[in-house]
Amino acid sequence: MVGREKDGIWITLKEEIHAAPAEVASCISSAAGFCRWLAVGCEITVDDRGARDDRGAADDRSSGESGHARDRHEDSSGERALLSIAWDRAWNHTTEALILEHDIAAVADGCARIKFEWFPSPVDDTPIPIEIVVAPLAERGDGTAGARVILRHGPFAEETDNLLFMADSAESWRWYLCNLRSVLEAKHDMRAVRPL
Repeated sequence: MVGREKDGIWITLKEEIHAAPAEVASCISSAAGFCRWLAVGCEITVDDRGARDDRGAADDRSSGESGHARDRHEDSSGERALLSIAWDRAWNHTTEALILEHDIAAVADGCARIKFEWFPSPVDDTPIPIEIVVAPLAERGDGTAGARVILRHGPFAEETDNLLFMADSAESWRWYLCNLRSVLEAKHDMRAVRPL
């Protein structure tokens, strides 16, 4: 879960999810996917001017299962991709993260990868990247399969404030990965009703 590497301390969280691998991969490959387990609203936008595009009117968005979602991908050089997450339906509490890498070419095969900047550490304003990778599991004897989700967050500097931030981040991301598993395996979103 926590390990020291050459560039600092890293969090590594793993979750095996027994659902169709393509469905698991879709949860990190699109705005609607992120709305299923992480955000109330989400947009993935590509902007060649280096700034986030406006969300537009509500009727320009497609609905995700838990909120509003919109993807806008374009192919041209000099673009900057942003992951915009709304924690409430009115988009009053949001987080914007620069997407560093997003590989969704094999989503249908149950493979996807996204790497994005996350909250700056309390010590400085340098973002600390998060990488989420989905890969299919081998088919079991009963004909079922699933996918492994690996989340890596780091590197964190070995300073007390950074390590406290890291511990808080690990706890939050563990809960969200559990919710992803709950949504896909049990069809229960713990953000709506938390089980005892």
